[in-house]
Amino acid sequence: MNTLMLGVALSLLSAFGWGVSSILLKISMKDKSAITVNIVRLYIIAVVYAVFFTINGNWREVLNLTPLQLMVAFISAQFGFVIGDYFFFSAMKIMGVSRTVPITSSYPLWAILWAYLFLGRSINVQIVLGAFLIVLAIIIVRQDEIEEHVNMKGFVFALLAPLSWSFAIITMEWLSAQISPFTLAGLRMMFAALGITVFLGKHKSEIRAITKREFAALTGAAFLGLFVGQYSFVKAVSLVGSPIAAPITAVNPIISATLAILILKEPPNSKILTGLVMAVIGVILISTA
Repeated sequence: MNTLMLGVALSLLSAFGWGVSSILLKISMKDKSAITVNIVRLYIIAVVYAVFFTINGNWREVLNLTPLQLMVAFISAQFGFVIGDYFFFSAMKIMGVSRTVPITSSYPLWAILWAYLFLGRSINVQIVLGAFLIVLAIIIVRQDEIEEHVNMKGFVFALLAPLSWSFAIITMEWLSAQISPFTLAGLRMMFAALGITVFLGKHKSEIRAITKREFAALTGAAFLGLFVGQYSFVKAVSLVGSPIAAPITAVNPIISATLAILILKEPPNSKILTGLVMAVIGVILISTA
């Protein structure tokens, strides 16, 4: 398999992992808070990566990293998997998967904006059109939520999640040229687990109350989303670059919304489906500009 085909395959695998993970997280959040779910998920995957690091010898690479690289990796992990995912999980719990993913799929829009403001990246007509479609998708989904009296808090959280993720993506791309994909993916997971530990004391009792079914769902979500999904994405970016990898992973919202309708029995809605399609097209336009 050549480099391009491998990058495409890894991007599709990443999208599938994230899509299924969203459903498993929704199942596990029925009676648990977003922070509790994230603590357990991150601890599980941190242990998994630590075991693989020990077997593969990745700790040697970690020990050779500079203080700046470690600091940037830590900050990237907090924005990606502690702050951003908190908003994402909270939005899913309030609004459901199918209403949340069209809004949270706007993260490439914000990543492009930060790159334009701070890295001097140019913006062309294709990017403007993609941004317009994403904004229009958000407006359509929000209109549906107003008509169905959905809590405004969920909508705000769904907007804040991609803002946080976009900052994490920019810092991750800077690191991806300096750290091997597997080491970078695992290091970010372990730093995320370290960062979320500040909330452990407050949520101990809720963690103890997690059922076997919820723990199984969280284990599956951690493995598919943070091991398979994250490593596949980091590796795909290192092989073919984000302009190719990102548009392919943009099918993730379609996977999530479809599974939410089939498995979670979230009712299909023409406005949500329209917003979903527009958001995906917008993401592809921006990512391929």
